[in-house]
Amino acid sequence: MDCKKLLCFSLLCFSLLPELYGVVWVSVGGGGHRHRHRVRRSGQSLGGGELSDSNPRKLFVFGDSYVDTGNNRKPAAKSWQYPYGITFPGKPTGRFSDGRVLTDYLAKYLRVKSPIAYKWRKVGLGQLKYGMNFAYGGTGVFNTFIMSPNMSTQIDFLQQLIHESTYTAQDLHYSVALISLAGNDYGVYQATDGSAQGWQPFITKVVNQLEVNLRRIHGLGVPKIVVTSLEPLGCLPSSTVASSFHQCNATENLLVNFHNLLLQQSVAKLNSEVKDASASTFILLDLYSSFMAALNNKGDPLGNVKFENPLKPCCVGISSEYACGNVGANGEKKYTICEDPGAAFFWDEVHPSQNGWFAVYSALQANLKQL
Repeated sequence: MDCKKLLCFSLLCFSLLPELYGVVWVSVGGGGHRHRHRVRRSGQSLGGGELSDSNPRKLFVFGDSYVDTGNNRKPAAKSWQYPYGITFPGKPTGRFSDGRVLTDYLAKYLRVKSPIAYKWRKVGLGQLKYGMNFAYGGTGVFNTFIMSPNMSTQIDFLQQLIHESTYTAQDLHYSVALISLAGNDYGVYQATDGSAQGWQPFITKVVNQLEVNLRRIHGLGVPKIVVTSLEPLGCLPSSTVASSFHQCNATENLLVNFHNLLLQQSVAKLNSEVKDASASTFILLDLYSSFMAALNNKGDPLGNVKFENPLKPCCVGISSEYACGNVGANGEKKYTICEDPGAAFFWDEVHPSQNGWFAVYSALQANLKQL
């Protein structure tokens, strides 16, 4: 793998940085797309297992913008700016999408309400019974953004709530943890002192720290821990713009596969350490395969969720200096929105749309049956 190809991967990872306040690296036009088949925009039927006394009652969430539901600083973070949230609930709610994100779908599967964001815990006391979301857009296992607590700090937040008796051992016994790592560590690595030769050692370092975090969450008393594999970074619009949104970057995805192989080995190792080997404690959600299934328009098990041009985002900046949601000094929009957000798999240069997440969720059914 030559340095030029590795640099392409590095630039793609660095493109993850704008998910909070930065600018997008690419310039693409808007435009409407159409599904060959339609799904309901604001409340798909998600299914879920049969309720029993052993079903999880709470969901605790850690990670980044793929699962964040409102922790980032309001109103500065783009997730709190129009047009984010235009599909659901019709206004920005701190989600990096036009509507729901992965957290919302997993909560629905578990038949609990989407847990309240940690930031709003003091004004939403009635929602504490569903768990809590500690995820911040832009975060990683290591320090990324000043305003985004890393995953270790997020776990500290839960530990403090346990010490304050906000959550008891019984609460944790009937809970599930969701952990997302979408690549921000890699973006910061390239932006600081990263080298092409150091990618594989750094990926190993990231996965090792993630393993430490998973073990720590389990040690707090959470019996089921769901962790996402890395999505195909080479298929994000910030990369596929080079092919006019028609082809993923295979070189970038090779390094993603290295990350995912190491993570798979870590999850297997952690499960081997659990005394009760009759069921998996650590569950790997295969975002890579589920993204690819949706992007390739494979109907089963996706049902009627299909996208005509899945690599093209709905909301984009009008030049390389502007990202989705950015406005000028006089309030003029510096972005365009496609005619039908529900017809696009990607919402912006990095994040899936609500229907994109629904397609991913649909492809994850086999994984979720382990819960």
